[in-house]
Amino acid sequence: MLSGMKQLDHCISLFLCGDVMTGRGIDQVLPHPADPVLYESYARDAREYVELAETAHGRIQYPVNFDYIWGDALQELECAGTDARIVNLETSITTAEEACPKGINYRMNPANIGCITAAHIDCCCLANNHILDWGYSGLEETIETLNKVHVRHAGAGRIAEAAAPVAFDLGRRGRLLFFALGSPTSGIPLDWAASANKPGVNLIETLSEETARRVASEIHKIKQSGDIAIVSIHWGGNWGYEVPKAQRDFAHRLINEGVDLVHGHSSHHPKAIEVYKDRLILYGCGDFLTDYEGITGYEEFRGDLSVMYLPKLEPSSGRLFELKMIAFQSHRFRLNRASMSDVYWLQHLLTNISASFRTHVELDQDMSLKLQW
Repeated sequence: MLSGMKQLDHCISLFLCGDVMTGRGIDQVLPHPADPVLYESYARDAREYVELAETAHGRIQYPVNFDYIWGDALQELECAGTDARIVNLETSITTAEEACPKGINYRMNPANIGCITAAHIDCCCLANNHILDWGYSGLEETIETLNKVHVRHAGAGRIAEAAAPVAFDLGRRGRLLFFALGSPTSGIPLDWAASANKPGVNLIETLSEETARRVASEIHKIKQSGDIAIVSIHWGGNWGYEVPKAQRDFAHRLINEGVDLVHGHSSHHPKAIEVYKDRLILYGCGDFLTDYEGITGYEEFRGDLSVMYLPKLEPSSGRLFELKMIAFQSHRFRLNRASMSDVYWLQHLLTNISASFRTHVELDQDMSLKLQW
């Protein structure tokens, strides 16, 4: 085992976050907004979400540049020196007009794909409950758009594509394999499941031990000696800090079977963090980019705060060496470094909700947060 800075430099460095929702209100302030029509009981026009944000925090001078929404996060990403930047893209990238009758539908115009490439995102998880919001044609156009700009993706398509990992070649440090799964507990309809004959989501129907073993078995067929395997899972509800036993057992089983990191998302706020057998489990990464400003309700969860997760993993072993976290607050659809008081609030929250997992969070000199275990 290497020590000190030499080991730190040798580690595999990642950027992970939760939901990136660049549709609806955010799409409307970008240079090429899609048709703003919505089919929600709450709003019928995506521009209403822009108005809510402006009412809360002031005028947005739009159209904005593609890099605008990332704000201060771009400089932090540049300083982090990551090997892979991975997000959960919870927006259909399409001009399709046939909305899935599910109440809330996220859509971004493909001409606005520059807002994803502006942050040099390497890979998107597509196994979530909004990727088919505009039907199969919307999913097809989403995948085509990502392919055109060389942003890789996992978790959607026909089953062979949806279940396949994105493989990052890291040279002497081996490969990083990224798999994406969706669970019905996050609101993914069962009929969205991918098959050999129908595109859809790489859906697991239950969080059972048998399912975890099956998923791990498929990973074993691909994983080679020295590879690092990440499993990204869209699971659970939007609000609440409880981690169901089924999620905990599922994550543990995956790690017991050789997975090196579990990347969970779906909750609109950060959830507990665990280090199990020296492997990182993020039970819920929270939202990262959304158009929720000005929407009332659930304020106690501080959904306006976003977290950038910057884990460093030991090559070959996959053990967690370090987890740094940086907090941001969204104002006028832009990520700004969180205030000192908000960083303190987040530190105490993460420490409290992670206590039963025997981890806690400390404040660093640069106002970033570091996990201790």
